[in-house]
Amino acid sequence: MALIHKEGYPTLTLVLLFVVVSNVLLFMFYPVVLVFGLVVSFIILVFFLQFFRNPVRSIPQRGEELIYAPADGKVVVIEKTVEQEYYKEERIQLSIFMSPVNVHVNRSPISGVVKFFKYHPGKYLVAWHPKSSEENERTSIVIEGSNVNLLMRQIAGMVARRIIFYPKEGESVDQGQEVGFIKFGSRVDLFLPMTTEILVQPGDIVRAADTVIARV
Repeated sequence: MALIHKEGYPTLTLVLLFVVVSNVLLFMFYPVVLVFGLVVSFIILVFFLQFFRNPVRSIPQRGEELIYAPADGKVVVIEKTVEQEYYKEERIQLSIFMSPVNVHVNRSPISGVVKFFKYHPGKYLVAWHPKSSEENERTSIVIEGSNVNLLMRQIAGMVARRIIFYPKEGESVDQGQEVGFIKFGSRVDLFLPMTTEILVQPGDIVRAADTVIARV
C-alpha cells in the first residue's frame, strides 16, 4: 500500500486547483481542445501523486551490524574521502542519487541517537555533481549507534528546493524509521567508518529500509 506523504498536501492542492481552473477555462473558451487538456491534466496529476507516494516499508531483517539504504535510488559514488565537517578523518562515502520518479522519503540506516544536526544554505548544482556534497544546500546528520556511527547528508539538487529532517539532536531513531524528505530530485550521502564492508556497487538500485548496503 502506498500512501501520500504529508509534505505533498500543499503542492497537490495547488496542482489540483490549477488543473481544475485550466480545464474550466478550456471548456468555456476552447472546448475543441478540452480532451487534450484533460489528458495533460491526468498526466500531471499522476506525476505529482507518484512523486509524493509514501509506501509502507518494514525492515526485512534487523541487526546492529547492518546498514540499510537511507533513500531509494541509484548508487553513484563509493569512494574513500576525508569528511571535513564533523569527523575530520578518512571515511567511506556512499552516495545515492534520487531521480524525480523515486520515492523521496528518507529513512534512518541504523538505530541510534542523533548526535549532530546542521543545515547549510548553498547552491543548486545537479545532484550528481562532485561538488554538490560540499556546495549545495544540504543538511548534515550524525547518528551514533551501538556498533557504528555515521554521517548522513541530504543534498538538494538542481530542482529540489526543500530538504526536511524531522528528529532533533538528542532524539533516538529506529532503523528504517522515516526521518526526512527531499522534494524533486536529490542525493543522500553516507560517510561510513573505514572498516565498513560495502555490499553494493556503483550503478546498483537500492530501496530505503529494504536494501542492506553495508555491514559493520
